[in-house]
Amino acid sequence: MTEVEGGLPEPEELEPAQGTLDLAAPEDRHTREEWEAATAAVLRKSRRIGDDAPDSVVWEKLSRTTLDGIAVTPLGTSELLDDLVTSGRPTRAGAWDIRAHHGAGEAKAVNEAALVDLDGGVSSLWLDTDGTDLATLLDGVLLDLAPVVLDAPAAPLDAARAFLEYAGGRELAAGTNLGVDASAADDVLVAAATLARDAGTLALVVDGTTVHDRGASDGQELAHSLAVGVRALRALTGAGIPVDEAAALVEFRYAATDEQFPTIAKLRAARRLWARVLELSEAGDDLTQRQHVVTSRPMMTRYDPYVNMLRTTVAAFAAGVGGADAVTVLPFDSPLGRPEGLGRRIARNTSHLLVDESHVAKVADPAGGSYAVEKLTDDLARAAWDLFGRLEEGADLDAEIAATVERREREVATRKRPLTGLTEFPNLAETLPERAGDDAFADVRPYGASFEALRDDPPADHVFLATLGPIAQHTARATFATNLFAAGGVAVDVAGPTKDADELVAAYAGQRVVCLAGADGVYADWGAAAAEALRGAGASYVIVAGKPIDGVTDDSCAMGLDALAFLTRVREQLA
Repeated sequence: MTEVEGGLPEPEELEPAQGTLDLAAPEDRHTREEWEAATAAVLRKSRRIGDDAPDSVVWEKLSRTTLDGIAVTPLGTSELLDDLVTSGRPTRAGAWDIRAHHGAGEAKAVNEAALVDLDGGVSSLWLDTDGTDLATLLDGVLLDLAPVVLDAPAAPLDAARAFLEYAGGRELAAGTNLGVDASAADDVLVAAATLARDAGTLALVVDGTTVHDRGASDGQELAHSLAVGVRALRALTGAGIPVDEAAALVEFRYAATDEQFPTIAKLRAARRLWARVLELSEAGDDLTQRQHVVTSRPMMTRYDPYVNMLRTTVAAFAAGVGGADAVTVLPFDSPLGRPEGLGRRIARNTSHLLVDESHVAKVADPAGGSYAVEKLTDDLARAAWDLFGRLEEGADLDAEIAATVERREREVATRKRPLTGLTEFPNLAETLPERAGDDAFADVRPYGASFEALRDDPPADHVFLATLGPIAQHTARATFATNLFAAGGVAVDVAGPTKDADELVAAYAGQRVVCLAGADGVYADWGAAAAEALRGAGASYVIVAGKPIDGVTDDSCAMGLDALAFLTRVREQLA
């Protein structure tokens, strides 16, 4: 490789280094059929498809369907973009606003926590307040530098007036929001808009997280936000406020989950949908949707809460990539009550790590142009627009959400939608950190609520894990069964290595429920004898880890079972 003046090689002399791929070279380009063949070979080896199945079946086997009924294919290809009907990209440039949430509480304590957050790099505050004692709550907060977003559902106008009175005509930072819920009565919306226009602040929040917290899908959250946003525009324009000014008073709030690609697509779709609303409203072309994104509450767990750090990190990453203007990372200990210093520090530093160390904000719309993301964005936008139209015609959103909750519950119950630390790899010996109670999660239906209820009330009796054979033969199924029982709050007593029914009975300590765990060959050799011996020693309910043994066992557990139903049956036997 030669160099020209300035140290750069001539373009025609650039060649792939030895051993690297030149994707433009014919030998490094592959057809769809070649990919199908290679993928099918892997699936046959893992027995996910039969030897006689056509290679093309891999698309069906590896595609998954979202809760909105959108099929997500395993491979992004250019033809996915052939029928796109929406367009538009996130407009945020540079770092997002790091917004800390502080729930209701004693004003001095909340103020101290807020100041620690601001000193730690938070750039705005989201405060639950009724508007009283703002002098204490906001003491030391520089309102011209740090935007404040109010949240006062009981008396939003009183809180807004109290805040503006406290501000006393001072210049307020861009992004300050009186925080009135855009679903409030029309006269409340108009009054809030009047206050905000005079003060130079935002007025309203279209809060999609209210339905997300009840279990809504991404499409349902988007459709709900459109319905509320359109209603607010109608109320404000009906009062004589120009549509451009009305739209500029509104901020949208969405939830970000640990499913990063659906979250990225949701935020990108939200902007496209609102742009379409503004276009139909004949608003100016320079208006964009302002987005405040909050890490999902229902995705978090009370058990093994430290895993929430991982969930919120993925969610914050997706929010940033999706173009969020402001991001709130909820502390990992939020489901347990009022977060403490460690949780708050980790929460704010999550955004700092993504922005300052990982440079996620350096590129505008980094997912733009991805075949898979563009397709998912378009599909989600179309699904949400269709539901929005049906809501305008009187469709029942509550019924739609209830159907989504039912499907998600079924997927969680069968562990097709696993929750680490709760339905998978639970730790019955953990000691949960203690936190002061609050109502932040009062209206939230956690995705793992059914399993958390089991963990809240563990049975006193244990299951006897009757491990058949040496460790090498029983460890896989014993581990599976132990984790499964633990997901229901059920502890096990393990027999250890055994060579026959007599050794098994010798380790038995009178537990009413037993679970055989071993290899299929061992089951065939002396599984029936083991079950019979244990029944003779006092066992009343015999389970096998694996396929049922007809005439021998009362129940069985294997991959794909309804774990919630199984654990309920076991607990009934232990009661």
